[in-house]
Amino acid sequence: MHAPIARDETAVTLRSGPPAGASSLTDLISISEAVRQSVRVLVIDDERTLRESCASVLGAEGYHVTTSGRGGEALETLKRRAFDIVLIDLYMAEVPGIELLKAALATYRDTIAIVITGKPSVESSLEVLRAGAWDYLPKPFTGTQLQILIGRAAHAVVVARETRAQEPPGHTGANTSDRVMALGTAPLFRQAIELARKVAATDASVFITGESGAGKELVAQFIHAHSRRHIRPIVAVNCAALPESLLESEMFGHVKGAFTGAVRDKSGLLEMANGGTLFLDELIEMAAPIQAKLLRVIQDGVVRRVGSETTDAVVNVRFIAATNRDPEQAVRAGALRKDLYYRLRVVPIHVPALRERPEDIPLLANHFLECFWKAHRGANLPAPKLTKAAIWALRAYAWPGNVRELQNVIEHAAVLLEPGAKVRPEDIPFLGDTAQPEPEAAADSALADDGYYVARESLLAKFDRRFLTKVVIRAGGNLSKAARMARLDRTTFYRLMERYQLHRDSLANATDE
Repeated sequence: MHAPIARDETAVTLRSGPPAGASSLTDLISISEAVRQSVRVLVIDDERTLRESCASVLGAEGYHVTTSGRGGEALETLKRRAFDIVLIDLYMAEVPGIELLKAALATYRDTIAIVITGKPSVESSLEVLRAGAWDYLPKPFTGTQLQILIGRAAHAVVVARETRAQEPPGHTGANTSDRVMALGTAPLFRQAIELARKVAATDASVFITGESGAGKELVAQFIHAHSRRHIRPIVAVNCAALPESLLESEMFGHVKGAFTGAVRDKSGLLEMANGGTLFLDELIEMAAPIQAKLLRVIQDGVVRRVGSETTDAVVNVRFIAATNRDPEQAVRAGALRKDLYYRLRVVPIHVPALRERPEDIPLLANHFLECFWKAHRGANLPAPKLTKAAIWALRAYAWPGNVRELQNVIEHAAVLLEPGAKVRPEDIPFLGDTAQPEPEAAADSALADDGYYVARESLLAKFDRRFLTKVVIRAGGNLSKAARMARLDRTTFYRLMERYQLHRDSLANATDE
């Protein structure tokens, strides 16, 4: 037997006697009775008492409520018409709640699905949120909790309607964000982008990891551009760039007199991102008190400005967080709140380092060279071309600064090169010796972390790659000559190149010299 909704007088008639805090929330959402009547709600639960209690509470608020007690019946109802909000019991007897969730989201792109369950767990909450659920409500819950949650969801419905009304005819939401796909063909990178494309269609929070300069913000922009929020802004905040007091004011806003210099009320980035996406870069650097305050916004959608004693705004924001550190280690060390981490890490995406996808280096280098040449020298002058030797030199470099470092290196070269020049390795001054060894500390770390055979294979693979790259550079990109210089037969030489993804195709955009 499922636990029924807890009934209390203040919950049934919120407008006539709301509990403390609920009235301010309702006032801030400011949804008129006419709008509430236009919001279609479907309640799916096989427990009659809870189903009817939900319908009674929401019907009293003015929502248009439909109920269903069987999974098969609910599927047919979803096929016949679209609903703005769907409440789904996770553990239905006839049809699993997760299937009902997917069916609800498939019928109407702006449907908000809320999963309710009497058996809450971290695993089940992550599963439904990754599947596209808007929120997760454990049983038992009060009428007031239901009213506030549905009020927030209805507010999101209104925002979605306004966003759709602003879209130009035939707009797909992709914009120019597909340029991300053109900047990488490596399997690891494409895997990350395909996952980003899938999650973009939902409102699930995303946690992006990867080294500095690997392209985490570009992936965040890709997700936003392919989401139903693309008309609204994506607002980025670097949590490591601001001191604690300033970061809190920037994110949450402040009221007049909150601190010295606060001469007027000021809305924060959360309010600016309302209806859109907030990108929290370097989240782990955020101070613990701000993490606690952010968690409340994620859970309840309410914003309290610095210096305010009341709720100042209700926001509907999609959160994308990123870090170049290990978040699991940060949780263990107490630098990142565990509850905040799991709230934000609904869908984790890892952006590979540039050295993990060397086959993308020629594509990126040529793209940056073309862009920066046009930016600094104009489109009328012939652009320089990368030689095969330059491509091999670029691929051999470790790129500790990842894509951002490659971008800076190519821009530096574009400023100094002559029109139509053939770019050689010596024309790329930031590279230095392309066969430079790894820092000793990094090598020691690898040896310490891995077992004997894993460490041995890793070091041998690094040697093979560097040797092959160096000899091809010395041979001017002539592979037959490189094989002779290496004193290997061509079959063995080509097999080694294939093993380390040093393909001829990567030289397609380079000159022969």
